[in-house]
Amino acid sequence: MLLLSSLAQAQSAGLGSGPGLDRQQCELLKQRVLQPGAPVGCSQLQVVRFSYIDFEQVRHDDGEIMVMAAVAPQVKALFDELLKRGFPLAQARLMEHYQGNDDASMADNNTSAFNDRPITGGKAISLHAYGLAIDINPLQNPYVLRNAQGEQIYSPPAGKDFGQRVASRVGSSEQVVELFAQHGFLIWGGDWKKPIDYQHFQVSRSMAERLAKLPLPQARQLFENSVVTYRSCRSGSGHSGKPNGRKVCAAAAD
Repeated sequence: MLLLSSLAQAQSAGLGSGPGLDRQQCELLKQRVLQPGAPVGCSQLQVVRFSYIDFEQVRHDDGEIMVMAAVAPQVKALFDELLKRGFPLAQARLMEHYQGNDDASMADNNTSAFNDRPITGGKAISLHAYGLAIDINPLQNPYVLRNAQGEQIYSPPAGKDFGQRVASRVGSSEQVVELFAQHGFLIWGGDWKKPIDYQHFQVSRSMAERLAKLPLPQARQLFENSVVTYRSCRSGSGHSGKPNGRKVCAAAAD
């Protein structure tokens, strides 16, 4: 009941006029970000608006992030909780402001989600192209890849200053891994070995493919069921305090 109540509150504020983009939003997206053949279209996306504090503790009420509509209520609740905790974000602008250029967005330390593109350095469709991956504070939480010469390459390049991880450092993603999981984003790029993507949170690819094929009510219910399953697992005996409890419960919820 508490979960349903929080979602109802989220749906009533910060989610615009409802799921799906209006005609003007869709045309702008097609001009700058959305390509033919994308795994989701305008009718499956939604803009979530929220307030946040920056690294100088200044409040901003213009945060925007575009996600698959099925997960929008949970995303709204997630960013409201980040504000409540005082977790800072440098800024949060839609990828259309960067013409879909991920490097430009990262260089601007921009928190974002939907972007119709392949995975970094590969050809597979990114979970960002589903609106089911979120990157936070790319400067403080860089993407790290070791090249053929054994050198670590950072994206954005200035993220090298944050390559040595300090979980207590302001804006570090380590502080909110469990919070993202509690809202359905069960995979953290900081757990990966090669590459390591500290800014990145996503659902599984199998979950993304299932959600993309379903009508909104069924997709939203599937995602909410995943959230309930994960939370129940984490609060149950045997998994709440174990170091690997998050991954065990994420597998159960997928």
